[in-house]
Amino acid sequence: MKHPQLSLITAWAWFSALVVPAALTALTGVLLVRGHGALGSELFFGNVPALDAMTGRIPVWDGIWPACVGTLSLLGLTMLFALIPGIGCGVYLAAFARPAVRAWLGLALDLLAGIPSIVMGLFGFTLLLTLRRTLLPQTGPSLLLASACLALLVLPVLVTTTRGALEALPRQLSLSSAAMGLGQWATMRRVLLPAAGRGILGGVLLAAGRAAEDTAVIMLTGVVANAGLPAGVTARFEALPFTIFYRSAEYRDATELQQGFAAALVLLALSLSLLAGARMLQLALERRWEGTVVR
Repeated sequence: MKHPQLSLITAWAWFSALVVPAALTALTGVLLVRGHGALGSELFFGNVPALDAMTGRIPVWDGIWPACVGTLSLLGLTMLFALIPGIGCGVYLAAFARPAVRAWLGLALDLLAGIPSIVMGLFGFTLLLTLRRTLLPQTGPSLLLASACLALLVLPVLVTTTRGALEALPRQLSLSSAAMGLGQWATMRRVLLPAAGRGILGGVLLAAGRAAEDTAVIMLTGVVANAGLPAGVTARFEALPFTIFYRSAEYRDATELQQGFAAALVLLALSLSLLAGARMLQLALERRWEGTVVR
């Protein structure tokens, strides 16, 4: 006979496990019910032919295509800024840093991770004003500034997940590599990083998701309601999170509100695409790692 406390814990565990898929199903269902009627080429391109809109020959003012391109540009530039220092700092903390340095850097990362996104946006806005008054009078809100601020926001995620993935590896991997004559750097590059690839990719995915959905930072550093396709990294841009916020908060009729829900569906689909891509890359790295071990 099971102990009553064990039965209670088991029931609570089952309930907790069901909450996550139930919440996702409910969220997706609400978005589908409220937004499916607006899905179509008009949502993306308005009255502009799709080919002309995608090539930029005719600007799109009534669709979310510029916001989709702006979101992808923002995401790519953010990860370009954050990936190398984030993973590099995680590797340093896990394998090379002295205990005192590890403690101080860990504290700094915890503080950085706790900064609200609106505060990071205010930091970017203040930096912009400072640059305009001193070194770069022509500086304005831009894709570059928004990406740099978002990179600072997601940096702790990359550092923490990289460090955790490396520290979770069995110590036998390092000892076996040293026994075979591999140096510390060769061990890290050929053995430890591939073995920790799954955890590192998980951190990259979390960071990308955070960058793709954040609104507060970009509101203060470069996003606008109508900018067309990004003209460059120093230009203003549109982004899906702000488009969703703007159309949902400032809608003039039921059609615009429905388009806001449809844009949220598009952003959710983008997140799922990132998840699927990361999963495929993860499986490819695992197969490569297994093949390396066999050889």
